[in-house]
Amino acid sequence: MSTARRPTIDVPHALEGGELQRRITGRHPAVFTDYDGTLTPIVARPELATIDDAMVEVLGRLAERCVVAVVSGRDLEDVRRMARAEDVWYAGSHGMDLLGPDGTRHEHPGSIELAPVLASATDELEQLLAAVPGAWVERKRFATAAHFRQVEESLWPAVGDAVDRVVADNPGLRRTGGKCIYELRPDVAWDKGRALWWLFEQAGLDTASTVPIYLGDDLTDEDAFSALGDAGIGVVVGDDDRPTSADLRVRDVGEVLILLEHLATYLEGTAA
Repeated sequence: MSTARRPTIDVPHALEGGELQRRITGRHPAVFTDYDGTLTPIVARPELATIDDAMVEVLGRLAERCVVAVVSGRDLEDVRRMARAEDVWYAGSHGMDLLGPDGTRHEHPGSIELAPVLASATDELEQLLAAVPGAWVERKRFATAAHFRQVEESLWPAVGDAVDRVVADNPGLRRTGGKCIYELRPDVAWDKGRALWWLFEQAGLDTASTVPIYLGDDLTDEDAFSALGDAGIGVVVGDDDRPTSADLRVRDVGEVLILLEHLATYLEGTAA
């Protein structure tokens, strides 16, 4: 379990050599996972990222045996509707909007305060990107995404320049990135890593008996991998040269399903 960054391709494979089971021996797992690119493949539009029934089923099996949380950049209600899993924790807007299985909700106060600034900045961004073919803006409660997956590559810098201009015009916001998106977010000290540990504590867990496992594919998931340190296990989804702080890797969403099924079977076996 290390926070040292290395190319994803050099990270040990989670499904080979009993790596994951060896690392959780002696502690009970808690599973935290991203949605897009992890539970579902990356697609052209967010509304097309439908989750497979088998993935919903395995999340339910895990939730019967351990704490499960879906941590996403999507709005909270959006990721709940898309993921369809019950008895799990949800964290939307990169953890700024959190909901427990019992209905307990926590919204980051700084994000609420900056919501009007974000709304105004989004209006400005939409006007600037109207001139870039293929670019589009996704409004979310505590973030705004500028998508450029369908933009000609030579125009990608124009999208980044527009986002930077909006950030400069609107103090209190910052730019972050992901797979073919830039995001405007409230400039507050909160991210997926901080949300992970908040959920961990709210669930009444401790690191002496529980090992948090986080699965994710994107740059924003690196915040969670780094936050885990030696206390947890980060599993990156991908097979490329991007630097990562994850401890283990799987190649794609299909292997995420296999890993979660193995973990559910392991937990069901230990409880028998």
